[in-house]
Amino acid sequence: MNSPIIQLLVLAGIAIFLILRLRGVLGTREGYEKPAVTRPDVDRRRQRPEFDVIEGGPDLDITDHVPEGSDSAQALAAMKRVDPPFNVGEFLGGARGAYEMILMAFEKGDLESILPFISEDIYEAFATVVDERQRQGVTVEANFIGISDMTLTTAEFDETTKEGEITVRFKSELTSVVRDNGGDVIEGSATEIKRQKDSWTFSRKMDAGDPNWRLVATGE
Repeated sequence: MNSPIIQLLVLAGIAIFLILRLRGVLGTREGYEKPAVTRPDVDRRRQRPEFDVIEGGPDLDITDHVPEGSDSAQALAAMKRVDPPFNVGEFLGGARGAYEMILMAFEKGDLESILPFISEDIYEAFATVVDERQRQGVTVEANFIGISDMTLTTAEFDETTKEGEITVRFKSELTSVVRDNGGDVIEGSATEIKRQKDSWTFSRKMDAGDPNWRLVATGE
């Protein structure tokens, strides 16, 4: 065997040896992945940050909606201790649906359909307006467009009664037309969008079996 061939075989053997050594150190990677870099002086427990939230970290379901450590945050945390399945995000989703349902029932004068979701005081206040419309012979035609913004403003919890109260501010858009008993428009427009602001307070006993929240107060 001549000298050039022997040299090639030797170089090939060295190349194979180096490739095997590199694979043993770096492992097999695809494409241009960046190798992981760890700090040798960091406690190994800190390499598993997912445990930080579980072990005493902030509850994002609360801090996503109210400032951490605020009175409202503490009230929401107390509600969760009494009723562990309670979820603030899910409550707000329900409040969004309840707002449209209750508002439209009031506009149409159909209060019976929302009795389980409003307090006696709210029912009486709504009924007074509905009765006055009927006395005057006027009707309301309303079309709900949507909620442009909603914010959880305050939360309170009574440790004695286990009753929680959450106030939500809504900004909504709708059209509304008021007609007299002859069908003529006396207020509003079917095409003009009305922008409305409401602050509604919902209440529930957190240790009760009934999961429904009730509207107990309204304001702007």
